[in-house]
Amino acid sequence: MRKHLLALLLAVSSVAQAAPLKVAASFSVLANLVQEIGGSRVEVSSLVGMDEDAHIWQAKPADLKKLSATSIFFVNGLGFEGWLKRVEQASAYKGHVVTVSKNIKPRQMAEAGHEGHNHGHTDPHAWHDPQAVLLMVEEIKLALTKADPAGANQYAQNASRFKGQIAELDQKTSTAFAAIPAANRKLVTSHDALGYLGARYQLQLLPLQSISTEAEPSARQMAALIREIRKNNIRAVFAENISNPKLIAQIASETQAKVGPPLYTDALSKKAPSWLAMFSHNTQAILDALK
Repeated sequence: MRKHLLALLLAVSSVAQAAPLKVAASFSVLANLVQEIGGSRVEVSSLVGMDEDAHIWQAKPADLKKLSATSIFFVNGLGFEGWLKRVEQASAYKGHVVTVSKNIKPRQMAEAGHEGHNHGHTDPHAWHDPQAVLLMVEEIKLALTKADPAGANQYAQNASRFKGQIAELDQKTSTAFAAIPAANRKLVTSHDALGYLGARYQLQLLPLQSISTEAEPSARQMAALIREIRKNNIRAVFAENISNPKLIAQIASETQAKVGPPLYTDALSKKAPSWLAMFSHNTQAILDALK
């Protein structure tokens, strides 16, 4: 009788341990990072899905319900989720909010303001720098370990494996860009999301839009950009999976610059379903266009 009871208790314990930790991430890129570290021990929900624009995203009742059922909410921070406080309040969120960028030195940039004045603006798109992603991975590992100590070894192993993949890809990319003359490392993108990538590999980026995809460039800005492209003999222009490609097509037609394939910046996609796939696609597309 005791053996049967012990076996039953062990079975119940095993089922309880097998239940994944329910967590949420603010957008698809971050959700993938969390999944890489959490593995089978976590069930990750992404509020902003693949091919969706987090800058203009609005929560639905189903999103709030999904969030409230989780114990950890991973967010990028640096002002990326402008809707964060509203969503936390609307969902009456009682879990732990983890800002994965807390140890990243943010990139500051000048943003064109009213009447030509410039205002300091924090660039939130740190996940395009592999070195910043390594810091994000560490924050994710620590948060998951704190919430689920029994999974500490698995989280550490997953983090170590993933960090190795990131470092290898970073080294390979650094070598590839270094082979291109600095004067040729210039491109146009449809929104200013690749500043960290540019800083990491010394690329000169000319964006059509400011940080937020809510804004469209004016005719005056477009004319200035076309002059800049012609003056600097910029070879490639790129649209993104969350942006309007018509602007890029217009620029290309007036400058004869090459139009590269869509880049994946603020969201994953079926063609780039993970951070590793997104980064590899973006950097290879840029390299091919600049050669």
